[in-house]
Amino acid sequence: MVTVFTPTYNRGYRLGKLYESLKSQTSKAFEWIIINDGSTDDTDEIVKKWLKEEKDFPIIYKKVPNGGKHRAINKAVQMAKNDAFFIVDSDDYLLDDAVEKADRWFSQISENENFAGVSGLKCELDGKPVGGYGNFEGEYVDCTNLQRHLYNLLDDKAEIYKTSVLKKYPFPEFEGENFLPESLIWDSIAKDGYNIRWFNEIIYVCEYLSDGLTASSDKKFMDNPKGFLSYLNMLESVHNPKEVDVFRLQYYQNIIKTYGVDKVIEIINMANEMKRL
Repeated sequence: MVTVFTPTYNRGYRLGKLYESLKSQTSKAFEWIIINDGSTDDTDEIVKKWLKEEKDFPIIYKKVPNGGKHRAINKAVQMAKNDAFFIVDSDDYLLDDAVEKADRWFSQISENENFAGVSGLKCELDGKPVGGYGNFEGEYVDCTNLQRHLYNLLDDKAEIYKTSVLKKYPFPEFEGENFLPESLIWDSIAKDGYNIRWFNEIIYVCEYLSDGLTASSDKKFMDNPKGFLSYLNMLESVHNPKEVDVFRLQYYQNIIKTYGVDKVIEIINMANEMKRL
């Protein structure tokens, strides 16, 4: 059984396409959790209408104050009733057999404590897989999130994690901040040795919109320094620290260009304090 989870913020105009794709699934062995992250559009009215409709799967809906996708994930993981947790963003949708394939692949590793989950491929609207197909023999390869580049498993993928594993790795929540790179948790899980079973099948269709998190990530990195500094600290533990220092320097240069020298001094002091803690 799969939990499909969708965090949404002012995406009422997009959610319908995902809803229709869920109604078309060849397997209805899933629940759909929607966390409305403080939307000010008509998302509330749209979803409440769906709740009244007859469906072959349950919808669990909760509206919360705006706190960012990472907080929504934390909340949904605690709400999830199923073993497999599949994050599907509000501007994306699934192919008709996505849940069926996710369930089939997940059942292969569900009892193996060395695995955190499975992953299929995403494609854009033209049908081409994001990052291309994986470079390996057979239907799948087993490796951690930190090793996947060895098999040409590049860019975004459609990961389905064990709910039990995600409960062990909650996203840190910093007061006053509403963004944190998801890779902080995915790489932390990988650092502890958990494998993913990566399979070469497209199950997820995505569209990178101009108002999405991917498009606005640079600005969000600067406006949410504690979250980003936590991410950099984690990277230092799994990569060459000198390479991470280059990344850190670029981050500070962007802050100087945008906010000035005083802001970067404030953030450097914050970084030193976080390392002491």
